[in-house]
Amino acid sequence: MGEGAFWHPQRRSCCWVDIQESELFEYRLGSVGAVTSTHSAVSRWRIPGNVSLIAEAADDHLILGVSGGLLRFNLVTGEHTQVVSFEPELPTNRCNDGGCDPLGRVWVGTMDRGCKDGAGSLYRVDTDGTVTRMLTKLSIPNGMAWSPDHKRMFFIDTPTQQVRAYLFDKDSGQIELERTVITVPSDWGMPDGMAMDAEGMLWIALYNGACVTRWDPATGELLDRIGLPALHVTNCAFIGDGLDSLLVTSASEGMSPEQLAAYPGSGDIFIISGMPVMGLPVNKARI
Repeated sequence: MGEGAFWHPQRRSCCWVDIQESELFEYRLGSVGAVTSTHSAVSRWRIPGNVSLIAEAADDHLILGVSGGLLRFNLVTGEHTQVVSFEPELPTNRCNDGGCDPLGRVWVGTMDRGCKDGAGSLYRVDTDGTVTRMLTKLSIPNGMAWSPDHKRMFFIDTPTQQVRAYLFDKDSGQIELERTVITVPSDWGMPDGMAMDAEGMLWIALYNGACVTRWDPATGELLDRIGLPALHVTNCAFIGDGLDSLLVTSASEGMSPEQLAAYPGSGDIFIISGMPVMGLPVNKARI
């Protein structure tokens, strides 16, 4: 279950996770623009709990979303400490996707490991560690991104097949539902992870759709589609010094032998070079 696609600009590295195996990976790029297929540049760590969200923190640290809360993880030493905990009363829940807002607050969704309908929530963790539940009755909270002007937050709860726009108050961290901006037809796959590009368009990974897609949130129009040899495409992130490549994660969980034969790249990690548009830098966690 590949997830958590992430670019660490200071370390010039790509990170991702395997949720089910509770593993974190880091792939450090070589010289500028160099991307190779060697596995020697990949580091991996076992993380306590099902790890999902990755966010950059200070001094070679990451903030990780795991079962029951957030961890601070040191990429140099491999040490980790608990930052905040939530939902102790829901032992079958775990964190899923999320992101950091422009002021460094961490937003993370939770869900039931068995995908029980309405069992999840969306939390905001402020820079002082205060935890606020922002949305409830979610099922599989996934992709999240902020508009270039920071006035809107875009959010996916996968089973709805929708991307919703929330008016975002940067100072207070409050959100207000504005409207549904994108509806993905069910036979195209399910919207999963999401990234914002420099033109304000949304790149969405389609689980069960074998592709990443580009959408205009103003019109809901599909603008581009990049097919992949993986059926369950889970997340994407712009990477590289120019943010002009796309890191894409995928999953092989629950696939039949016939599906695996038809989509032999399922569960692989992809780098798509020479993207037609650059990405936006993601925000850094300040908790």
